[in-house]
Amino acid sequence: MNKAQLVEAIADKVGGRQQAADAVDAVLDAIVRAVVAGDRVSVTGFGSFEKVDRPARYARNPQTGERVRVKKTSVPRFRAGQGFKDLVSGSKKLPKGEVAVKKAPKGSLSGGVSIRTTTKAAAKKAAAKKAVAKKVTARKATTAAKTAVAKKTTAKKAAPAAKKTTAAAKKTTAAAKKATAAKKTAPAKKVTAKKAPAKKTTARKTTAKKATARKK
Repeated sequence: MNKAQLVEAIADKVGGRQQAADAVDAVLDAIVRAVVAGDRVSVTGFGSFEKVDRPARYARNPQTGERVRVKKTSVPRFRAGQGFKDLVSGSKKLPKGEVAVKKAPKGSLSGGVSIRTTTKAAAKKAAAKKAVAKKVTARKATTAAKTAVAKKTTAKKAAPAAKKTTAAAKKTTAAAKKATAAKKTAPAKKVTAKKAPAKKTTARKTTAKKATARKK
């Protein structure tokens, strides 16, 4: 019997093929999610589904006989319940027109997790993960806002300092220009002072020439 045949087998009991398909999908999905999460799904009289961890080991290739190392892994395992075993072995007769696996009486359920409990646990875990994700997002947003405010404050503090530095640089440049102009004008004055005696010597020479002319 495959899944389609299973749906057809219970379609009349649940009110239609679509309802049967939805029921089968819901049950299988709940079992798979619970086992993957590490929980044990137990249905009294039918069996239990659980996750089993297998450590790393060495095995042999049946075709070549070569020894191969097998990594650590996890596998699903199903253990049939006592009621299921009794029906299969024939120690108990399969009831006609009734449910083969009946609901266990109160207080007889052993360890394990029911499907509803597992589904609720999965929903709680998902809600917890969403809450943690929201908190992390809020923290990131707060940190980003604080960083932006710190940058603006630093920029405001840096602006007056930059203005002061620019003003000081302008003053230094003006002082340097004045010093350069003073250095250029100082040699010019010295040159004019040196040229003055030359005029006196030429005047002496002309008076000497006039004196000799008179004597002659």
